[in-house]
Amino acid sequence: MVRVGMGYDVHALVKGRKLVLGGVEIPHTTGLDGHSDADALMHAICDAVLGALGEGDIGQLFPNTDLRWRGAPSKVFLAEAARRVAARRGRLVNVDASVLAEAPRLAPHAASMKANIAAALGIRPDAVGVKATTNERLGFIGRGEGIAAMAVACVELPD
Repeated sequence: MVRVGMGYDVHALVKGRKLVLGGVEIPHTTGLDGHSDADALMHAICDAVLGALGEGDIGQLFPNTDLRWRGAPSKVFLAEAARRVAARRGRLVNVDASVLAEAPRLAPHAASMKANIAAALGIRPDAVGVKATTNERLGFIGRGEGIAAMAVACVELPD
């Protein structure tokens, strides 16, 4: 049985935080605000994988009220999502994601992001799609107040 899930995440940009997307620290004047490393890209992918399994979301598994996850690298969350696929004797077929950010330019970091995501999920990098786009200066993303990510995941589960 083939199942598809989707995920979305958004975080505000603030001074004094590192900008981490797809497990890559990207030079920028601001970073994403959040309890963990606030990696919106990995968070959206995690929710997509969990959605394909019909399970809860990242906030239910790793609540921001739990101090164990304060500052945690989001690859931990992706690895747990992949473990849940394996526990159901499933196979993660692929993930595809888009990051919405006015700045900085993310395309130069896409290959590293893909590699990090693939490693955390235990899949090949060519099974990971990472794209970046602006919001054409519209809304909070366009004003540089935050970054969002959307993702889909395809999981094959036994009948």
